[in-house]
Amino acid sequence: MRSGVRVAVVGGVFVLAAGGIGYGAYSMLGDGDGGDDGKARSASARVRTGPPSAQETAETSKGFFDAWASGDAAAAALLTDNEASAEPVLASFGGAARIGEVTITPGPAVGTKVPYTVKATVSHGGKSKPLSYASELTVVRGPNSGKALVDWAPTVVHPRLTEGATLRTGESATPAIEAVDRNGTVLTKEKYPSLGPVLETLRQKYGKSSGGSAGIETRIEPADESQPGTTLLTLSPGTPGKVQTTLDAGAQAAAERAVKKYAQASVVAVRPSTGAIRAVANNPVTEFNVALQGKQAPGSTLKIVTAALLLDKGLVTANGAAECPKDAMYQGRSFHNLDNFGLPDGSTFTQSFARSCNTAFIKLIDDTKDDAALAKEARDVFGIGLDWKSGVVTTDGSVPEETGGEAAAQYIGQGTVQMNALNMASVTATAITGTFRQPVIVPQTLDDRRLASAARSLSPSVTQQLKTMMRATAAWGTGAKAMAPVGGDKGAKTGSAEVDGQETSNSWFTGFSDDLAAAAVVQTGGHGGDAAGPVVAEVLKAGG
Repeated sequence: MRSGVRVAVVGGVFVLAAGGIGYGAYSMLGDGDGGDDGKARSASARVRTGPPSAQETAETSKGFFDAWASGDAAAAALLTDNEASAEPVLASFGGAARIGEVTITPGPAVGTKVPYTVKATVSHGGKSKPLSYASELTVVRGPNSGKALVDWAPTVVHPRLTEGATLRTGESATPAIEAVDRNGTVLTKEKYPSLGPVLETLRQKYGKSSGGSAGIETRIEPADESQPGTTLLTLSPGTPGKVQTTLDAGAQAAAERAVKKYAQASVVAVRPSTGAIRAVANNPVTEFNVALQGKQAPGSTLKIVTAALLLDKGLVTANGAAECPKDAMYQGRSFHNLDNFGLPDGSTFTQSFARSCNTAFIKLIDDTKDDAALAKEARDVFGIGLDWKSGVVTTDGSVPEETGGEAAAQYIGQGTVQMNALNMASVTATAITGTFRQPVIVPQTLDDRRLASAARSLSPSVTQQLKTMMRATAAWGTGAKAMAPVGGDKGAKTGSAEVDGQETSNSWFTGFSDDLAAAAVVQTGGHGGDAAGPVVAEVLKAGG
């Protein structure tokens, strides 16, 4: 906004305080001279190009705010670059959403971006509550008309509104829920922000059967009905129904603290003996739950699966010798260790695992006599890709069957392998118990759903050797520093994943302490033990 221009709403209509700019002043093309042909030529000659000026930005945003606040959706839509899409969304603001008494206060423009706050009142069924939030819009130039127009996006109306979503106020489709942890502690998104999307999903899935009664809410309903909606305001809460979860409030609090130390981080904790999910946390918190739904190469943390395969086939033993040269070639593709280190002749497979030696794993691929062996091990033993029924939406990992150099890359967690923190926590849980137990966030007894089960378990010998190697990693290997403050019977595996040529690798770490396993990823965090390691350690220390 230009200096000296102030906007206020009286009785739902904008009043210009200073500056002489009124609604409609945005239309500055053409003039009143000459006949029709003259007007057309004059208008054509005056079509503006380039970014809108500060004055145009102020005038356009002012006109848009004026029309929107007064409830004139058609006029507001005309001031956008997508009238057809904008009008129904703007109309729903005062219509289906029942939002009135609107005051919009713009802040200082930054170039062509105008931040603003919206204060309004939602009224329905004799109940009213204030609603306030902040958003921003951008003014652009229409490519054909040259007019300065609002660059339309649903977020202009509300920052959480997505394409195709609807804004409405009324009786909720499902009752609210009171989710509790394994000990009966109430879990709220205010206290545990990362659980917001999880709690919305649990409400959508179990709200009708939880014994509650529907309330009156202002909600954003997504275009995809399988995704959870978002409650913006509760006018009448109804009676929440209780939903039991497997989460642990202490572990969840630790997970929330841990991920906030990094710009982009996710962590999940699972109880190996049961598959019960104890904690799920993300920073930032978004509708897309990265910890449960992400798909990324997990780096050397996947060597847990590779080691299980090699042990299963009798190609190595934990205490047997395993060659670890500085580099290795497989079908024309070269692989090397971090900083090109190598281990002396006679070093054991446990040393290669604990030091995260890539070449020790690559050199044994031919001996498996099956490039797709890793994919089969991941599916048949670790349950990867088996369509888990956890109680919320999850992505359950992927190790596609590959050949040649792509198969070799998979052995060290690169290439086409796709995992998230939940998947890797489950991998660790399976490794130390020998049996895949599908992770769950609500008890199976809640709805008698069919859980995924793997085709076979690891032998006791393989399980014990995997656990020994993970203990070594935590005691003196690449995970030692991160796991130092963790007590109990503990083990770990580190990973660094190079994704899309990014300059700094993603940091991965997975570990266990007694009957709790956890895994974390920190985007561009570097070495696994440096960033993701402390996140996992903090959750393991909390127990659960």
